[in-house]
Amino acid sequence: MAKDEGRDEKIMKLIEVKDTETKKQFHKLPFAIYKDISKWIPPLEKDIEGVFDPEKNPSFTDGEAIRWILVDDVGNCIGRVTAFVNNKLIAAMEYPCGGMGFFECINDKKAAFMLFDACKKWLADRGMQAMEGPVNFGERDKFWG
Repeated sequence: MAKDEGRDEKIMKLIEVKDTETKKQFHKLPFAIYKDISKWIPPLEKDIEGVFDPEKNPSFTDGEAIRWILVDDVGNCIGRVTAFVNNKLIAAMEYPCGGMGFFECINDKKAAFMLFDACKKWLADRGMQAMEGPVNFGERDKFWG
């Protein structure tokens, strides 16, 4: 009997970060991914949250951002990513280009592409013709790569 290819495929769900629980998962994921890398130094949660706070990040004056987590079929967070548009920067570009960043993902091609595709679609829906990343929404002096 032939194996049912779809039966073993795990369902993944993309969830917008909007509440305390999804923020918690967004911040915890890198700790799980890099747990065996002794030289990894985590950024401060408050610094990352500042990127997504319109009162602390002036880029929200001329732009918008979204962030997601990706969970597996049992609810474990397996990926995260953000997408953003900065209209002030776009005005100086040859073509409209949005950004993506804070990408972290387990070693799973399907999961990674699901995160990238979410950014691509969100940016295209806002008229972007290209996407660059990983970069930061705001001053581009931290949270690169």
